[in-house]
Amino acid sequence: MKALVYTQPNEMQILDRPYPSMDVEEVVLKIESVGICGSDMHAFHGHDPRRKPGLVLGHEFAGTIADSRSSLFTKGQRVTGNPLITCGHCEYCLQGRNNLCANRAMVGMTRPGAFAEYMSIPASSLIAIPEGLSLDTAALTEPAATAVHAINLSMRVLQRPIQEARVLILGGGAIGMLSALLLKHYGVDDLTVAEVNPLRRKAIEQYVGCKTLNPIDEKITENSVEFVMDCVGAVVTRNTALTAVKPGGVMMHVGLQDWASEIDMRKLTLAEITLLGTYTYSTVDLQATVNLLARNAFGDLSWVEKRSLDDGPQAFGDLHAGKTAAAKVLLKPF
Repeated sequence: MKALVYTQPNEMQILDRPYPSMDVEEVVLKIESVGICGSDMHAFHGHDPRRKPGLVLGHEFAGTIADSRSSLFTKGQRVTGNPLITCGHCEYCLQGRNNLCANRAMVGMTRPGAFAEYMSIPASSLIAIPEGLSLDTAALTEPAATAVHAINLSMRVLQRPIQEARVLILGGGAIGMLSALLLKHYGVDDLTVAEVNPLRRKAIEQYVGCKTLNPIDEKITENSVEFVMDCVGAVVTRNTALTAVKPGGVMMHVGLQDWASEIDMRKLTLAEITLLGTYTYSTVDLQATVNLLARNAFGDLSWVEKRSLDDGPQAFGDLHAGKTAAAKVLLKPF
């Protein structure tokens, strides 16, 4: 079968790979649509030691069941799913927080991913797609669920309803874009997205209908927002987020571009800032996100760009060079 393979830093190639084998209680999916994630770009740049050259990346997928060794799904069913393969019996899984599973594996990291015509995965990781929801839209479930999970965690600790908050999102990539769309759906009006790419700023203004700024040219005001989401996770964005958040406010850290940095712990303490970290989503979040997508909660998704899997190497190059306005590129193997 055809697959897009990470062969070395800054190189992706279309190569032939064997049709996937499947264990008991697994299925083989015919991949219809798969998104390029920021973590795939991180691996592409050679910055993720967990993802080794020779790996098929890709974990934002939707497809149909091609073969099954499970009674949970039958051939032809349309599904998306959780790329985190969890044990189901550790303390976190039993709490319903399987995103923190102590024994988790992941497609596109510890096993071949979805940048291919076919992929095997445990049936327990899959979620059926309702009639009327397209496979391309369903492929957005994984990144959209990251936004759902992060915003839900944040709303629990904000002192007032999120609709009353002044909100700043740092980073207009897929998570930032989907977070902004969801916040608008929730009724947040005072919303600004900081993004350095002018093509993405224009797309955010068009499809979200909120303010944007270029943080290189425009200084972000100190103590100006009740809620800030760092969807980049760089040293500079962490510091910017903590500068921008008001005393008593909430800083949600989502992105993982840089692995470590210092922040202003004095302000965090004296201003009673709530600093939250978030990791992906639970299976419940994914199911809730499928329902939100089916109800058009994220609005007009025509900003999503679709390309063939054969164009995958060029798509990675264009994303690297900032040549596309799309915060999300979907690859289609068929």
